[in-house]
Amino acid sequence: MKHKFLGSVVAAALMSTTVMAEGTMLQRFEAMEKEMNALKAELASMKAVKTAPAEKAASSKIKIAVEDDEDDEKPAKASSGKIKIAVENDDDHKSVPEQLEDIHDQLSTLNKRTNGNAIKWDVDFRTSIDNISYKMADGSKQNNDALFSNRLWLGMNYAATKNLSFTGQLAYNKIFGQRGAPAQAGSDAMDGFDWVSGESAYDDTLRVRSAYFYYQDDEFLGADIPWTISIGRRPSTNGHLVNLREGDIASSPLAHTVNVEFDGASAKFGMEEITGLAGSYFKLCGGRGMSSAEPRFSSAPYSDQNTKTNNIDMGGIIIVPFDNKQYSTGMQYTYANNLIDQSTPGGAMETVGGIHTATAFAMVNGIGDSWSEFLDDSLIFVSGAMSKTDPYQGAGKQGMLGSMENQTGYSYWIGTQFPSLISDEGRWGAEFNHGSNYWRPITYGEDTLVGSKLAARGNAYELYFTEPLVKDILSFQLRYTYIDYDYSGSNGFFGSTSGTPMAIGDVPGFMQGIVVDKAQDIRAYIRYKF
Repeated sequence: MKHKFLGSVVAAALMSTTVMAEGTMLQRFEAMEKEMNALKAELASMKAVKTAPAEKAASSKIKIAVEDDEDDEKPAKASSGKIKIAVENDDDHKSVPEQLEDIHDQLSTLNKRTNGNAIKWDVDFRTSIDNISYKMADGSKQNNDALFSNRLWLGMNYAATKNLSFTGQLAYNKIFGQRGAPAQAGSDAMDGFDWVSGESAYDDTLRVRSAYFYYQDDEFLGADIPWTISIGRRPSTNGHLVNLREGDIASSPLAHTVNVEFDGASAKFGMEEITGLAGSYFKLCGGRGMSSAEPRFSSAPYSDQNTKTNNIDMGGIIIVPFDNKQYSTGMQYTYANNLIDQSTPGGAMETVGGIHTATAFAMVNGIGDSWSEFLDDSLIFVSGAMSKTDPYQGAGKQGMLGSMENQTGYSYWIGTQFPSLISDEGRWGAEFNHGSNYWRPITYGEDTLVGSKLAARGNAYELYFTEPLVKDILSFQLRYTYIDYDYSGSNGFFGSTSGTPMAIGDVPGFMQGIVVDKAQDIRAYIRYKF
C-alpha cells in the first residue's frame, strides 16, 4: 500500500511537470486537482485498511508549494508561478483526516495564487435594427425606417465564500453615431457630439445596471428554510414572462406590473419543506426609486427642504406557491408612494400620489404528458393584473390619471412559445395583451422602442422568431410588435398632466397630432452571448 501511495504521488509530480510546459497557471491547477482527488481516494482506502503499512503510509505528508517571482502583495501572474509537489516524512504522524485537511488548505492557497479568486466576466452584445412607425390620432404618420443600436451587457460575479457572493452588470445601450437634434434645438445640442465621445472625459455612458451582494444559507434561525438576502442595485428588469422572448433567465419581479431598475434589498425564503410543494417560496422586496436631495453645490447639500418631490419608495411581496419546472404559478403585490408627474406640460416634476399593483400568472412548460415532442417542448402562459391609484388630496394637487378619486385599471396577457419549424434549437413565440383605460403598471424598462406594450391601454400583439447561428453563442431574432391604443396616456407618468386617459376618438383637435393611435416596431438583431 505504501508503494502504491508513493507511486501515485510520483505520478502527480510527473503530471505537474508535463502541465507546466503549456497552458495557464489555472489549467495547471485543474490538472493537479484531478490528481489530488485521486490521492484523496487513495487515502480513504488507506483509512479503511487498518494495517501497520497503512499507518506508516499515513505518516507521509504531501507538500504543495508555489514559487512566484512576484511580490506577495501583488496579484500572482498566471505565467510566473512554479508548482512543486514533494513527499516528506511527518514526524508528528498525522492522521489521514488531518492530512486531507492539509491538502484542502494547500489546494485553496494554490487556487488563490493561480487567479482562482478573480471576478468572472460574461459578455452579452446585441446589434439591432428597428423599423418604427406611428399613426397619430389625426391620421398623420411618423416613422423611422432604419434605427440601428448597440447594446452591451458585461456581467461580473465573484463568490468570496460558499455563502457570500457579489453580482453586477454594466450596461451600454445607444443608437449608432450622434443622435440628430430636433429642429428647434440650439447649438448646445452639439456639445456632446458622438464622434469624439470615446476620447472625451465628459459622459458616463457605461452605466451600472445592477450591483449587489448576495448571501445564502440552508437554514433560517435553526429551521430547515433555505434563505437569501441581497442589497444594492437590484436586477429588476426583464422579469418573469417578458424574459421568454429574449431567452434570458428571469429576474425577480413579475414583469406584468414591474419592469424598472431600482436600488434596494430583497429577502427570499424557500417553503418547500413546510408546504410540501415543489419550488414554493416567498420574497420580500423594497427599494427607492427617487431620493429627495438638493444638489451637491447648493447652500445645504443633499438636504430635502426645498425639493419639489419626495422620496419614492416601493415595497412588495412575491409568492410562488408551486414550481416544478413544468407547472408554475406566481403572485406579486407592490405599493409605491410619492409618484410623480409634470406640474404642467413641460414643467417640473411634482408628487401626485401612490399606486397599488397586483398580478398573478400560471404557466405550463411542456404541454401534456408525452403527447408529442413538439408539445413537450412548448409552453403557454396566462397572466392577469390590476392597478389602483391613491391620489394625494389638498390644494394645488392635480390628482392621478385625470381623477381625484381612486381609479382601478385591469390587464390580461397570454402567450405561447414553441420549437422552431426550421431548426432544432430555435424558438418561436406569440403574445397578446390588453389593458383598460385606467391601467397603469410600472414597466418603463421594457425592451420595446415604441413604448411598453404591457402598459398599453388597448391591444398589443407580438410575434418573434429566434434562431441560433453558432451554437448558443450567436443568435438571430426577428420580432414584430403592434399596439392599437384605445386610450391615450399609456406611456405617461402617474398624474393628470401626462397620464389622463382619453378615448382616441375624443382627443381634442389641438392634441391629435401628438397622441398616438397605433404603433409598430419591426426589429431584427444579431446577439452574441458568452
